[in-house]
Amino acid sequence: MMRKELESPIAIWIENTIRDFLQSPENSLGADPYEPAWGEPLVGFSRGDDPLYRQFQNDIGPFYLTPHEIYNRTFRERPVPAKHLTVISWILPQTEATKSAARREFWYPPERWARSRKYGEEGNMRLQEHLAGTLQRAGYKALAPSQSPLWALASSERFGLCSNWSERHAAFAAGLGTFGLCDGLITPVGKAMRCGSVIARVDIPPTQRPYTDRHAYCLFFSKGTCGACIRRCPAGAISANGHDKEKCKAYIANATLPYVQSRFGLKTYACGLCQTRVPCESGIPR
Repeated sequence: MMRKELESPIAIWIENTIRDFLQSPENSLGADPYEPAWGEPLVGFSRGDDPLYRQFQNDIGPFYLTPHEIYNRTFRERPVPAKHLTVISWILPQTEATKSAARREFWYPPERWARSRKYGEEGNMRLQEHLAGTLQRAGYKALAPSQSPLWALASSERFGLCSNWSERHAAFAAGLGTFGLCDGLITPVGKAMRCGSVIARVDIPPTQRPYTDRHAYCLFFSKGTCGACIRRCPAGAISANGHDKEKCKAYIANATLPYVQSRFGLKTYACGLCQTRVPCESGIPR
């Protein structure tokens, strides 16, 4: 590995903590026999005072919280400067078996994908709790933003319904990937993934970002080619103009949610077809 932050013993310890958790039964599709929901993770780090976080807030809306704001609203005893905070981000790639099953579908997600969305994401949430708790016990104050009481949905003037913390944007800041036409994050292990983050008062060198353009890895934006995710979307929610979140949300609520519940007995929001059978499914397209 050439990632500079791995020279930091704390970074190595954190990455090993994440990997060890994913070797446990917590990483599961919730089926019998046992199968893991996620493959080998990617881990990256960004500084709490990275200018990107303020840029995200300016782009999305004033309701969007920076790491500094979340941390100091959580731990109120003494304000901590943003430069003393680190955002730990990770990517959890779908397994090859799950991606293979999704490639064969054109209208609805397969059972494996629905299980990863439900049980795999529940494991991802527990990973956030586990890492934050591990850091706390080691003397580093930490929190999982997506599970904070401060987490909320709001309406962005530019982007419609948004949350006040984005795991994908944190991963982008940590050098783990760039955005595609469908709004998914294209990473070195592909777009078929989930991500998570923890904010901690710990000093870790940030991961170098090998890009400056937020769309650098997307062939549609960088080369004027591809558009495979447009053809993959059964809702017609992706076009040359980008991702229509309202169409996407309506299709999931009215089509895939009842399908997954009646077919697999799972109550979960799932689709993800635009993440498979595309050049960025399992890596950065060349």
